[in-house]
Amino acid sequence: MNKRIFSILSLLVLASMILAACGGQPTTAAPAATEAPTEAPVMTEAPTEAPMATEAPTATEAPVISAVPAECQDNPDQKVCAVFAPGDTIKIGYAGPMTGDYSAFGIDISQGGQIAIDDAEPLDGWNFEQLVEDTQGSGEGGAAVANLYSSNPQVVAIAGHTFSGSTAAAIPIYNAARIPMLSPSATRADLTQGDQDVFNRIPFTDDTQGKNAADYLYNNLGVTKLAIMHDGDAYGKGLAEKVQEVFVQDGGEAVAFQAITPGETDYTAPLTDIAAQGPEAIFYGGYYAEAAVIASQLGVAGMPDAFIFSDDGTYGTKFIELAGASAEGTYATAAVPPSSAAKDKFVAEYMAKYGVEPGTLSTFTWQAYDVVSALIYVIRQVAIKGGDGNLYIPREAMVQGVRHLSGFQALTGEIACNDVGECNTAGPTFFVVQDGAWVEAPK
Repeated sequence: MNKRIFSILSLLVLASMILAACGGQPTTAAPAATEAPTEAPVMTEAPTEAPMATEAPTATEAPVISAVPAECQDNPDQKVCAVFAPGDTIKIGYAGPMTGDYSAFGIDISQGGQIAIDDAEPLDGWNFEQLVEDTQGSGEGGAAVANLYSSNPQVVAIAGHTFSGSTAAAIPIYNAARIPMLSPSATRADLTQGDQDVFNRIPFTDDTQGKNAADYLYNNLGVTKLAIMHDGDAYGKGLAEKVQEVFVQDGGEAVAFQAITPGETDYTAPLTDIAAQGPEAIFYGGYYAEAAVIASQLGVAGMPDAFIFSDDGTYGTKFIELAGASAEGTYATAAVPPSSAAKDKFVAEYMAKYGVEPGTLSTFTWQAYDVVSALIYVIRQVAIKGGDGNLYIPREAMVQGVRHLSGFQALTGEIACNDVGECNTAGPTFFVVQDGAWVEAPK
């Protein structure tokens, strides 16, 4: 029994020794645990490492591969770039007189431009469209249409305007909106001047037309006494002033310089006053409606042997229709292009679509085709296909592309614009009414 108790006591002693050996570890390790807070700053250094996390923009720089072209990313209200979704049409605006006394110009020019639209191949799936708005030929109408087109974010260029007064009113509006213009017919000399770079044109200027007309009257037709009339509009008056200046320089006598009020049907009073001066011819600066009235009343006013010499605003069948037999012997200027396969193709297309020959309604049919074709050419040069499937047309690139257009082969000749936007393709040709039709006058 005692032996057994002894054995048990021995085991207890041995067990206590083992526990003592194991239990000593926590007591010595405890200080290590209390030192842990002094090690904590190692963890607080993480914020100083945080900039590595804020450098994650390395990952956010991926938008450099953007669906939107770089030049079009800051594009409020599409003022910087015009944007076209699939299915949209690329719009070119035409502005001219579609109603009223001078509607023949607007109808003819818009029709010539439409042939160019019809001929244009789509641009990577996007079709072209010509918008047509009526200015009625006035400055007020020109400004109203310019505001309308400038508020349309998908209008990228203007094929116009048609008349000089309408054009002058529109230029500042398009300049602010950065929409380039290429006119087929606005010829007033000062239109390309001033603090703007959006207006360009392909017809000869009034200065050129006026000088050539005065020279032809004096040198070719032998006129020495000339009466000059005009409609008071920017185009007609400016042209009349140039004719007067050059005709006098050539050695002729300008016996009268008379303004009339457009839209009237009786000009016998001013014509009678002019008759007393004995002119051999009357130069009229203006459009066909008033020119027809003047031609019809020459005899009544006492000038049966005098003839009318006018401008590209009078040329066309509307003058002959209105003046009737009195149109015979009238001269006018025009810019009919030289013969070519391209011209023949256009003539056939125009006649098939509209039933009349180009140049019937106005002298600017061919120029209308040329300006729309040239604008489409520039659009193709500057358009950008976005990664988002949209088409982008940067407005400033359009302005500069039209201003620096060169080498473009058109029906009327090569279009090459200078620093102020004169892209004139040809000078004037003179025509005379013979047997009820315009024929080219002797050179």
